[in-house]
Amino acid sequence: MSNYKTYTIMAKKNKNGYNPKVSQKVADFLSVLLADEFVLYLKTRNAHWNVEGPDFHAMHVYFEEQYTELATIFDEVAERLRKVGHYAPATMAEYLELTHLTEQRKGKNDSMSYISELLNDYETIITYIREQVIALEDEIDQGTEDYVDALAEQHEKTAWMLRAHLK
Repeated sequence: MSNYKTYTIMAKKNKNGYNPKVSQKVADFLSVLLADEFVLYLKTRNAHWNVEGPDFHAMHVYFEEQYTELATIFDEVAERLRKVGHYAPATMAEYLELTHLTEQRKGKNDSMSYISELLNDYETIITYIREQVIALEDEIDQGTEDYVDALAEQHEKTAWMLRAHLK
């Protein structure tokens, strides 16, 4: 993980009653998650814009559905950060410092290359969420835990659909 630290809004306890040390740990987790979601969004936009091949139209539409969903997700993650008393990172420099993902492309501009790459990114995010919920088990607030559990399930469905394309 990076040296990036979120900025605390409240000095001792925010008005929602979060302990500052616990809030900082949750905010660090959410900041990395936000970076991952934003980088995944951008990579999905890239796939939408640049996919080529006989399945162009279907994949162009499919990737648009995905990036639209991801735009809602990263907005919700940023809002969750604000709810626990921290500012959301919001620059590409911060995202690239925080993310587990790489923006480097390895494949061609065909749908299978994009799908394979995006599937790997979804699986990376799912693993990160699950590991952090376990690591923060006694410190993570119920609202954040519920939110990220549902997000992991949502990503699992997308990963399953991407996997099905590759068979």
